[in-house]
Amino acid sequence: MGRVLRPHGLHGDAVVELVSNRPERAEAGAVFDTDAGALRLQSVRRFGSRWLMRFEGVAGRQEADALRGTVLRAPAIHDDQALWVHELVGADAVRSSDGTSVGRVAAVVSNPASDLLELEDGTLVPARFVVGRRPGQVELDVPAGLIDG
Repeated sequence: MGRVLRPHGLHGDAVVELVSNRPERAEAGAVFDTDAGALRLQSVRRFGSRWLMRFEGVAGRQEADALRGTVLRAPAIHDDQALWVHELVGADAVRSSDGTSVGRVAAVVSNPASDLLELEDGTLVPARFVVGRRPGQVELDVPAGLIDG
């Protein structure tokens, strides 16, 4: 999820590489788990493509430097609308109109316009056409002709 890269300045700020699409991860009060215990975010601001973060209890450059290399983790955020790769791969893809199976999801392919579900036969389906899911199954509402059969 993230890593402390180095201290910045004299007052305890640290440059952090954070990988998350959740804005609440970069807000004051957010708590990160580390191998050394929890770190609560006191303040944060953008720093180019990275973040400048100050953690509670970190008051100076030496304390911030002691965090160098620390891996930041956070618990999963429950979101009923989110599609998780581990729930999609292996799922049976069915048409929403009649429940017919169109194949199994073999992979999720990252794509700038829309992530793609790759079915076992190589068919690519934009994830935006997923309209429902149940354990082991994803429901698709695809335009006519996108999937043969």
